Amino acid sequence: MQNSEKMYHIGLSKEDIEGAKYAILPGDPGRVDKIAMLLTNPKKIGENREYTSYLGEILNEKVLVISTGMGGPSTAICVEELAMLGVDHLIRVGTCGGMQLNVRAGDIVIAEAAIRQEGTSKEYVPVEFPAVADLEITNALVEASKSLGYPYHVGVVHCKDSFYGQHSPERMPIKNELLDKWEAWIKAGALASEMETSSLYVVSSVLRIKTGAVLLAIWNQEREKQGLDNDTNFDVEKEIKVAIKAIEILIKNRK
Repeated sequence: MQNSEKMYHIGLSKEDIEGAKYAILPGDPGRVDKIAMLLTNPKKIGENREYTSYLGEILNEKVLVISTGMGGPSTAICVEELAMLGVDHLIRVGTCGGMQLNVRAGDIVIAEAAIRQEGTSKEYVPVEFPAVADLEITNALVEASKSLGYPYHVGVVHCKDSFYGQHSPERMPIKNELLDKWEAWIKAGALASEMETSSLYVVSSVLRIKTGAVLLAIWNQEREKQGLDNDTNFDVEKEIKVAIKAIEILIKNRK
């Protein structure tokens, strides 16, 4: 493709991203500028559909910040088009709901793998193929969380397509299936639930690019069910700082 040719969905060209190899991917377009303002020399470079994007720098390396929207389909499109532009290190920053009782609101969750209870990844590879993060990026996220002193958990997260299928399963025609699987995921040790990471991991595996995810637990419905304290926490700045610190670590390790 020509340097000035823009991707159809994300609305960016190779010229726009100035050779950036790293990208931070929030779901919410409204969170992009908050992340970008923590980078050096941030500038807005695009806004199309759910994809809002800024370019900045970390340790003199160009870093892209671009929203993916909600769910697997828009995430997969974003990853596909970023890969076409040459971006090959992606870190998702998102929110999740805790599933294990020790995952409290405000905790960091680092997803080393994801349950593929969504449809997008099934159009890439069979369901037997795992959705797994890149080890180097995962280790950098762990190191970053430790250095910043944030409570964190590392493990498997659950991904689904229907927000209300999780939160109101009793009113769904397939309520028994939803409830049985939810109980199974908890018994197997799933830490938290969200909507994008499994698609991100599978598409990245197919495209041979590196990716990881750091999530903020905003509440825990299982703690609520048990009558345990369960405040909500929407302070996404912690996970943003973890992602930025992790990219610093990755850059330093390459020098």
